[in-house]
This record gives sequence, structure tokens and C-alpha cells, in this order.
Amino acid sequence: MTLTTKQYTRLKEQFEALADPVKAIKMSAYMKNHFAFYGIPAPERRKQYAAIIKDAKKAKHIDWELLDLAWKQPQREWHYFVCDYLIRLKALVTIDDLPKLDHFIRTQQWWDSIDQLDEIYGELVSRYPELKQLMLTFSKEPYFWIRRLAINHQSSFKENTDTHLLSQIIIANLRSQEFFINKAIGWALRDYSKTNPLWVSDFIVK
Repeated sequence: MTLTTKQYTRLKEQFEALADPVKAIKMSAYMKNHFAFYGIPAPERRKQYAAIIKDAKKAKHIDWELLDLAWKQPQREWHYFVCDYLIRLKALVTIDDLPKLDHFIRTQQWWDSIDQLDEIYGELVSRYPELKQLMLTFSKEPYFWIRRLAINHQSSFKENTDTHLLSQIIIANLRSQEFFINKAIGWALRDYSKTNPLWVSDFIVK
């Protein structure tokens, strides 16, 4: 049995042991019933895979096979595991991993996961400025969750925000009728206003 299989099997057993059908129904309803849940609260869920992430960080190795296996599962807790894993190991993600990441951002998506995965893309853009063009491409994608990722990927950049890029991405989505896109634009401007309120004010006026 490989390490990947052992970790997956053990985590599955832990998740199943902690499953709470009553909480699962409520958690699924909160996500508009798009996903099934085990019904495990976030703090307890994270405890179950803390050692997996710790070992991966120590080994400086991302187990993409494990992440792919987890992502295929119907319960949302698995998808949260993938997001938490990648965020904790984001320094190890490289531009060569984009094809692997692309699968995650185009499947099993809702606001709760895309708003975590955008942090990974933000990290990559900060290290590989040439990926700014990819964000512009993303900003015009038919799949609106990809557009939301593009809008929010600089949310933690503060004074390092590329305002020209931000404005281009927002302008490309200003006529959207999609609630989650308009909400993302509002959040992006609100977040950056904490760093540069004058720029945000000028942008809104324009």
C-alpha cells in the first residue's frame, strides 16, 4: 500500500467516524445543496489532516495524487482538505503546476473553494509576473468562478497591488449580471481601499 493510499484511507476512516448527519444537512443547505457533507465542523476537520500537511511540508513535497483522489470525493470536507493543503504548501507550487491547478478551479466549484484557491494563484502571480496575462484571460472566461478568481487573486497584495491589472479585470466584468461577480468586485475594491483609498475613489468616479 502506497503512502498516498494509506493517508487517504486513514483520513476517510476519520471523516466517517466524525460524520454527523444532522450537521451535514445544515451544512449542505448553507451551500444551496450543491455538495454533500460529512457534517464535520472546520476546527475538528482540520485536526484530522494536520499531520498529513505537516509531513508534506517537512518533505517539501506536494502529493498531487492524494489531492486528485480527495477532489473526486463527493463530500465537501475533502475539497476543503485540498484547499487547506495547497494554501499551507503554496510556496512549493510552481508555474509548472498550473495544469494540475486548472482541474481544481474548473470543477467542484462554489464561493467557499474558489475564494481559497485564488490565494494560490496570487502567490504564483507574485513570483511569475508573466502570469498577469493569464489573469486577464481568466477575467473574460465564460465560467464565472474563474472570473471571480481573477478579480480576487490580488486581495492580499496591499501596496504591491498592480492597479492597472486590477482595473482591467474589473472593467472586463462591470456589466456582469452574476451576483458572485459583482460581489467579488465590491470586495476587491473594499480590500484595496484599506491600502489606497484615493485610487479606489478615483476608480469609482471614472
